Amino acid sequence: MANAIGTGVTVPDFRHVAHHSLFAMQLESNIFNAEELTLHMATIEVEVEINSTVDKVWEIISDIDNEPRFWKGTKGVKNLSKEGNIIKREITIAFRDQKCLQEVKLEPKNRIEAKFTKGIINGEKIVLIIPNGENTILKTIWDIKLTGMMGMFTGMIKNHIKSGTEQAMRSIKEEIER
Repeated sequence: MANAIGTGVTVPDFRHVAHHSLFAMQLESNIFNAEELTLHMATIEVEVEINSTVDKVWEIISDIDNEPRFWKGTKGVKNLSKEGNIIKREITIAFRDQKCLQEVKLEPKNRIEAKFTKGIINGEKIVLIIPNGENTILKTIWDIKLTGMMGMFTGMIKNHIKSGTEQAMRSIKEEIER
């Protein structure tokens, strides 16, 4: 207990409580769960088995200029530079026609790694080719979050991105198995 200055009234003394404890108490009293407020990366994994060879799958997915054909969340692609197997590009995503910069690394017949280097998305999308007997497994892994103030919506967009990825993988499978 402490005396309130100039009043003679005794009040609880909170001077010993650390500021982080007060912050934690605020989060606990908030209508949101504190875990939801923490800005985690959204990890999404989708895979599909394709009745085709690794070569044919690579032929389709490595044509990254045609990405919008399968990935509806990508509206446009503009290559900025190419050095060996690394391509720097600007993509326009469907979310409010936002532009993002990516550095894409092609590892032939193995994987495509797209790192978001600038824009509303931070993180990466990896597309893997996994031989499976006479078939091929195509697997996409996202590890992303929205940047800035939009970061609080990362969890909300996770299902939207997963749905778009599932649709893209089905479209790729259908194109290859024709």
